[in-house]
Amino acid sequence: MSIRFKVIQRGQPGVVGGGVKKYYAIPSLNGEMTLAELTKAIEKLCTVTGADIRAVLYALVDVAIDRLSNGTIVRLGELGSLRMSFNAEGKSSWDLVNAATIKKANVIFTPGPRVKEMLANVKFEKEN
Repeated sequence: MSIRFKVIQRGQPGVVGGGVKKYYAIPSLNGEMTLAELTKAIEKLCTVTGADIRAVLYALVDVAIDRLSNGTIVRLGELGSLRMSFNAEGKSSWDLVNAATIKKANVIFTPGPRVKEMLANVKFEKEN
């Protein structure tokens, strides 16, 4: 399988009129998978019922949010891990740094071994 991509033209950020424009490849996404579709796909691979799968996935969200909000890394086996990060304003001295200098919280996903293997082997195909 391959990931299709399309080509777009972009100007230089912050330059009036766009400056020198260049062409870039961007992924051409192929739909999305809902929780219901994910549940049905998992159901076909094992003996667990759809209701049990949904219950576990909803509980996973709740537990992950709880743990992330306490600064814990959430490891999801071969899929990867989630961890908190944030952007902060730099200050000239240690004393000036406090919670108000933190501007935006993020969640970072780090791929696990199987996802990394997929990324290393993925093929790309240009759309016409």
